[in-house]
Amino acid sequence: MAAARVPLWAVCVLRVALATVYFQEDFLDGERWRNRWVQSTNDSQFGYFRLSSGKFYGHKEKDKGLQTTQNSRFYAISARFKPFSNKGKTLIIQYTVKHEQKMDCGGGYIKLFPADVDQKNLNGKSQYYIMFGPDICGFDVKKVHVILHFKNQYHSNKKSIRCKVDGFTHLYTLILRPDLTYEVKIDGQSIESGSIEYDWQLTSLKKMEKASAESKDWDQATEGKSQDWEKHFLDARASKPSDWNSELDGDWQAPMLQKPPYQDGLKPEGIDKDVWLHQKMKNTNYLTEYDLSEFENIGAIGLELWQVRSGTIFDNFLITDDEEYAENFGKATWGETKGPEREMDAIQAKEEMKKAREEDEDEQMMGRFGGRENIFKGFHKRNEL
Repeated sequence: MAAARVPLWAVCVLRVALATVYFQEDFLDGERWRNRWVQSTNDSQFGYFRLSSGKFYGHKEKDKGLQTTQNSRFYAISARFKPFSNKGKTLIIQYTVKHEQKMDCGGGYIKLFPADVDQKNLNGKSQYYIMFGPDICGFDVKKVHVILHFKNQYHSNKKSIRCKVDGFTHLYTLILRPDLTYEVKIDGQSIESGSIEYDWQLTSLKKMEKASAESKDWDQATEGKSQDWEKHFLDARASKPSDWNSELDGDWQAPMLQKPPYQDGLKPEGIDKDVWLHQKMKNTNYLTEYDLSEFENIGAIGLELWQVRSGTIFDNFLITDDEEYAENFGKATWGETKGPEREMDAIQAKEEMKKAREEDEDEQMMGRFGGRENIFKGFHKRNEL
């Protein structure tokens, strides 16, 4: 008997039910966004945001987002949500950004903050967990930032990820997985991926920690080497007896062996540092594990940036733990309006070209008539003479 097929709509509903959406904002309720977003008052010169779909769009209402409005200003605004930890879970951050002003120098990135961030005093010194998104300045800087906070320092992805530089809306997605892999997508297409430990240049920090700890403990273990002493160490060749009962006999440990006295200039005979360290790591959880993509108290998202020329629109913010949900949300928002947006821009461009051509023709016509009028006036002047 063939198994019953599950309807597609049921699969979609199940996927939504399984996904955890920590934050979602598409500004479809008009000016009520001001009840959710807090403008920083840390500096009276901070620029202001307004809700706008821009000069061209795919859908006038669906494409409305936060737009920067003043040139050469810093901006700082944020929205709070229920705090959460992404420990052991995938973290996806996604949003759309549109530089319709053809950005010359300025940021288009977002920041993820701890829950205790002071929204009213948000500024460039406010601690954040993640900074992600495009940054453009001149011919040299056209990159996607992916900066992670780790051990009280900010670490950038060492790979150069190029951002979009045109005036259309683009979808940016960052995926951080619990296996310490990551992926950056633009417009739904993967443009970079790899190991967080390697691509953030954090391997060297962990190796330094490990080497420092090993050296310290090894020095302590061989302290007093100028004096004759007998060294006891675990017998690495020993194995737990087959009849050993952990519940009755307790945890089994290898027997300690005794070696001849230590001689100056020579290491204790038979003590293998790797074997000794392995036993210490195994028995005492020697190294602390640092998960580079885990954050304990995520509670706010914000825009804290500088722009020379204003006009950027931020929209369709999403923070979730489900990659498929993020993909579907992107298709339902940016995916539905990206085509009509380009069509409207093309129509406007044709109209502007037509208007410019007509104005040019009018100027040329006026120039010709103006020349004939001058000749006519000159002719009359000569007759008067």
